[in-house]
Amino acid sequence: MRDDLPDDVKGHIPTNLRLLLLIEQVAREGVPVTPAAMSTALDLPKATVHRLLTTAEDEGFLQRDLDGRSYGPGHRLRQLSANTLSSQRVRTERLLIMKNLAEKVGETCNLAAPGRYGMVYLDRVETHWPLRIQLPVGTQVPFHCTASGKLYLSSLRLERLKRFLGAAELERKTDQTITESGALLSELDQTRSQGYSTDDQEFMEGMAAIAVAVRDDQGRLLTTLSIHAPVQRHRLDDLRQFLDELSDARAQLEDIIQASD
Repeated sequence: MRDDLPDDVKGHIPTNLRLLLLIEQVAREGVPVTPAAMSTALDLPKATVHRLLTTAEDEGFLQRDLDGRSYGPGHRLRQLSANTLSSQRVRTERLLIMKNLAEKVGETCNLAAPGRYGMVYLDRVETHWPLRIQLPVGTQVPFHCTASGKLYLSSLRLERLKRFLGAAELERKTDQTITESGALLSELDQTRSQGYSTDDQEFMEGMAAIAVAVRDDQGRLLTTLSIHAPVQRHRLDDLRQFLDELSDARAQLEDIIQASD
């Protein structure tokens, strides 16, 4: 039973509150959750939980995991999260942080969040250079060959990551794209150990990128903050020189996100 539920709710959750609390619990867990675990967490009958999960899945707020039993956030819940993060006050503050970063490094910076099939750009601040790479807000890019996507994959638990790799098509985008699951696992191990991820012309020829994770107060990845540049100006080793600036901006973003909780 959840200890943070109000005393007047425990044991007899009002009908109109049950679906909201179930969705909140799935989001809180951060990993796919089984109906049995949800029944225990919310102190609700299994039949009730199954009915609520079916409704949430049908409406797109939750989706079934690869094991066919567990549930995680669906596209509407992810969109709700993105819209919440994009509330005017928070968005104004984060765009200012991103603008300062873009001015310091002289390149475009992006904020992205995991979607159903890839990373989705939530915000970006463009470089002043006429030569730039156009990836507007709302663009979805692959997990396996982008700095933001590989950072997200590196945050997954090993069993879930292996399920993803077993089901995903690692499409070749360039000659540099990693398309073999064992090689990608090694790359993700390195990403975890070094604390940032890279894209060395793996998604798009002529583009390099580097990304760090923006986390919540429980250490879970919420979004990624990245900078990318044409290799004519900055190759990957050049972008690594901006890690301090990128990490400072990440810390500022985490401060405003946690302050808004």
